[in-house]
Amino acid sequence: MLDGVNVALGVSGSIAAVKVVELAHELRRHGASVRGVMTNSAQGIIHPWAVEFATEHDVVTELTGRVEHVELCGREGWADVLLLAPATANTVGKIASAVDDTPVTTCATTALGADVPVVVAPAMHEPMYDHPGVLDAIARLEEWGVDFVDPRVEEGKAKIATESAIVTCVARATTEQTLTGKKVVVTAGATSERIDPVRVLTNRASGKTGRAVARACYIAGAEVTLVHDGSALSEDEDVHYADVRQAETGAEMLAAVEAACRDADALVSAAAISDFTVEASDQKIRSGEARTLDLGPTPKLIDTMREEYSGLTIVGFKAETSGDDDAMVGEARRILDRAGLAFVVANDASVMGADETRTLFVRSDSTEEFTGSKDALGERVAAELAVELRTE
Repeated sequence: MLDGVNVALGVSGSIAAVKVVELAHELRRHGASVRGVMTNSAQGIIHPWAVEFATEHDVVTELTGRVEHVELCGREGWADVLLLAPATANTVGKIASAVDDTPVTTCATTALGADVPVVVAPAMHEPMYDHPGVLDAIARLEEWGVDFVDPRVEEGKAKIATESAIVTCVARATTEQTLTGKKVVVTAGATSERIDPVRVLTNRASGKTGRAVARACYIAGAEVTLVHDGSALSEDEDVHYADVRQAETGAEMLAAVEAACRDADALVSAAAISDFTVEASDQKIRSGEARTLDLGPTPKLIDTMREEYSGLTIVGFKAETSGDDDAMVGEARRILDRAGLAFVVANDASVMGADETRTLFVRSDSTEEFTGSKDALGERVAAELAVELRTE
């Protein structure tokens, strides 16, 4: 996601500075190189040695004859992006007014003048975040092209965004926007068909692949709607990159997708939608004796969407259990031709719930293998989708 990206990390004097070590590690885990810049106030909260440890680089704590702000954020500077995390009300206001009295604000002025992308993750008490002057400063910086990672407003505080949200925003700021102006709908997770008030028919799909695709499309510039089985998303899971619409049953997912696709450019159908449903009992079925369930087929989502939206670009996913590539390709081409899909991502069902995957990208005239993480698979799907939308 951030392979080869150089991040200058500006730290100012919010108590959220204690999160910087974790943030630097998360940026590096996704492939970035990180160098820290700190205000005097930040050094009163977290020692520069901690930031040096987290980044494995010397930390800029003052500007010297080496003109560190130019070396980092100038037109020929080291940084691909300047990330200010945390950014206090004081720092945001100064940057909007071109006040350069700390290493962090001076780096920001330099970056803005040099057209280096700037990402800001504010952190302060909520009344400060609601101050008209702070809101005006944020609006001015956004007009200048600065990207803000919205804080989590909780307990009277505008808390710094999660590491995941910050990493995603940095990735979006440093990734070619191949899907700008496109609206993409992604389905993810497993649907569940009710048997009675406490029992369901479902499957083992975790939704990791669909969420990775949605995140990658957002990073590439798309406006994303994610239709997901709500029970598979924990309450604190940070799906900041999409408009999430929850659907439990296959019928609910179909209805949500139909609504979301009215103005969409593409649909990526990565969810494991139940193939069968059953007439549910109003009361809990008593245990202790044999039962027979009459299973009826559910509508095929991609077929229905093709009938309703003939011009919609649709990407399908196909899971098989045979372990045989030829069989997977055959099944993928069958649904590719049947529903007029752009391409199909075929995989063995054994990867359900895992972080790593092996898939086959199947088109009418070609098959390409992919092996790697589901995050990397999401990036590959987004890239292939951008090509499809460009050639329409």
